[in-house]
Amino acid sequence: MMQTDSYEGLLAETVVVTGHGGEFTHAYQARPLGPGPFPGVVLFHHRPGWDAWYRHATRLFAAHGYSAISPDLYCRFGHGEPDDVAAKARADGGAVDEQVVGDAEGCIRQLRAHPTSNGKIGLFGTCSGGRHAFLTACRLDDIDALVDCWGGNIVAAADALTPAQPVAPADLASDLDAPVLGLFGDDDHNPTAADVNTLEEMLRGLGKTYEFHRYPDAGHGFFYHERPSAYRAEAAVDGWSKVWSFLGNHLA
Repeated sequence: MMQTDSYEGLLAETVVVTGHGGEFTHAYQARPLGPGPFPGVVLFHHRPGWDAWYRHATRLFAAHGYSAISPDLYCRFGHGEPDDVAAKARADGGAVDEQVVGDAEGCIRQLRAHPTSNGKIGLFGTCSGGRHAFLTACRLDDIDALVDCWGGNIVAAADALTPAQPVAPADLASDLDAPVLGLFGDDDHNPTAADVNTLEEMLRGLGKTYEFHRYPDAGHGFFYHERPSAYRAEAAVDGWSKVWSFLGNHLA
């Protein structure tokens, strides 16, 4: 809880991370100033790219007491305005799953190596980033919490798979050890309500720890305050409160 007489500060900057295959890639990192210890969170950006919203979200996590980092998953497609880079990435098939997991692993190493780390790591993603976060939590050990916000294509038919994304992350759910928070809009088209039902049934059947929250009159991207057609204030306020409560319980 904030106190008006307490010190508050944070450091936010673009950094370089050793990612998949030992390649250098960019990331945006923000952390509270002070001795800590602070838990870490990796933020997986959405399909529109490594954009201003994800800079804002990374700083927001730092303001809430997390050492946060958001890798540029499209870094290998070149640089420029986020919309242009994202369009090129989509045209080329998108970020390769193996690369995403490898870049995330490099970010996790960087977070845990910092002297203020408490050693715990959460993953957060929206849209395609929700899929990437879910996939990474299934592929890596020692993940302490997962927040999936309307992640599309976690449940996917065989004909929806691609060379870059050759597996449906839901099919790897037996390897998932982290507790899951899922936030979804009932009006979303990817994931649909049926997709969310399928994923929930799978997690329940596997005995996984999860909590799903669904919002009527909300669709895809209801956190995105800069997009009036998508933003839903009531759902966003409630959803963020659930994010902070969930991560506070599992990462503190």
